Amino acid sequence: MISFAQKVSAWLMFRPFLWLVFLINLAGTIYGYIWYGWQLKITEPKFWIFVPDSPTASLFFTIVLGLWLIGKRSPIFEALAFVTLIKYGLWAVIMNLLTLVETGSIGWMGWMLVGSHFAMALQAVLYIDHYRFGWLAAAVTAVWTLHNDVIDYVFGQMPIYGSLDAYTAQIGYFTFWLSIACIALSYLVVYLNKPHSVSVDHS
Repeated sequence: MISFAQKVSAWLMFRPFLWLVFLINLAGTIYGYIWYGWQLKITEPKFWIFVPDSPTASLFFTIVLGLWLIGKRSPIFEALAFVTLIKYGLWAVIMNLLTLVETGSIGWMGWMLVGSHFAMALQAVLYIDHYRFGWLAAAVTAVWTLHNDVIDYVFGQMPIYGSLDAYTAQIGYFTFWLSIACIALSYLVVYLNKPHSVSVDHS
């Protein structure tokens, strides 16, 4: 008998639903890069790839979804998507809530960011049974993730939250350990999930 969890896992790969998730992530990625446009204008070109963290995370997942839709996969993009969606999804939620505590209000835009970034992290977890990346992909992802933290908090390229500038050191410390937790979770995924071909329900 198929369990409820198995039914949900199969439904997540139902092709029309997969297309919907793909289009939502694609739209969110485009919007995210536009949203970071003002910060990119004041950023040296050599750091551009490291500035729009959340849109890049959703870009990784959009690529993963696109590959799944054509029956293919990329372990490195799956690992990158899993780790960065959870990391930057939770990070943005926490930063916006800290801004709320600090200023007393974040407006509708802030709450939109809280909801959309929480959804980023949630979808990464919901698809946890479907990732098929190995130790090497997880290791490369760990290097990318921690290197990004160095660029953000040593070279000062972190997303700008003006009201939280006084807490940059504490935020950097928190971000490092959030990265470690997400990387550790990716190694758990490697341990739990055995490789098999992607299965998309075409019905």
